[in-house]
Amino acid sequence: MNTPAGPDGAKTGTPVPDEVPGVDVPDRRGRTGLDRAGRDLDGNPRVRVREVELLSSSWYVLRRTTFDYLRTDGSWSTQERETYDRGNGATVLLYDAERATVLLTRQFRYPVYVNGHPDGLLLETAAGLLDDDDPETAIRREAAEETGYDIGEVRHVFDVYMSPGSVTERLHFFAAPYTADRRTSEGGGLADDGEDIEVVELPFAKALAMIGSGEIADAKTVMLLQWAALSGPFAGRDR
Repeated sequence: MNTPAGPDGAKTGTPVPDEVPGVDVPDRRGRTGLDRAGRDLDGNPRVRVREVELLSSSWYVLRRTTFDYLRTDGSWSTQERETYDRGNGATVLLYDAERATVLLTRQFRYPVYVNGHPDGLLLETAAGLLDDDDPETAIRREAAEETGYDIGEVRHVFDVYMSPGSVTERLHFFAAPYTADRRTSEGGGLADDGEDIEVVELPFAKALAMIGSGEIADAKTVMLLQWAALSGPFAGRDR
């Protein structure tokens, strides 16, 4: 809190709140008004947003929202939720139907390492945030950066909220074929962003089995591999 000074330099005694980065003044990414999200929602008459507080905008955005909720018994309850907004993203399963292989990545993920994963190195489908791109443009960019492949036609599979209890992210799922002649670089991600990504090609049958063994434990990857087996490019094949 700042206490303003009068004309003679003396404090007036009326404190004024400090300007909050991300609310009153730009945060490190140049954003303001981050406490406005959700205040104008009107799609559900059983929800009335009362207050939105910005808790952090160091990079992604953490908010605490207070709202009234009309319960099924007709009574209103006041509830409070924290939401983590990292933007929406996209992911793609790269597959070679003729050779029955898939192309994955392996990279270190600190959040899983601190939550019991042995080394934090996860096998995953290529993925990334949309930033200012549409989902298909974003996943073409991410596939090229991470795997080194310039992918051709992509198939939209489905969109999923990955952790709806606290994270706002909606992830757009795609699948696309790859062939050796479409590789334009070594991939590996962007070193300036701290990425150090290994490209891993696996027989599809082995990748599917690695779900059961726990060697593949990333949700988006499990979902795309199971989709590929049930109704995607490997549906109906003997494995």
